[in-house]
Amino acid sequence: MITYALIFAMACFGIGLLANLYILASGADLADRILALDTMVLNVIALVVLYGIWQGTGVYFEASMLIAMVGFVSTVAYCRFLLRGDIIE
Repeated sequence: MITYALIFAMACFGIGLLANLYILASGADLADRILALDTMVLNVIALVVLYGIWQGTGVYFEASMLIAMVGFVSTVAYCRFLLRGDIIE
């Protein structure tokens, strides 16, 4: 039963990832594209965690933490670049 729930959740997050990819490609504003990238990072984290549950190992949880840290830093750096034109002051 847990296998069907994991497959359903992976499919839902995969569809969400494709929807974010569409918004990334046709976003009206740069802020929309930044939000789409950030949401894509969250969907990838969810997919990695679900895959880790499916495999029954803890390695994927550590990988998801690394993806979360890199995603947060990249989102902040990209926003600072758009607002100020420079990342490091």
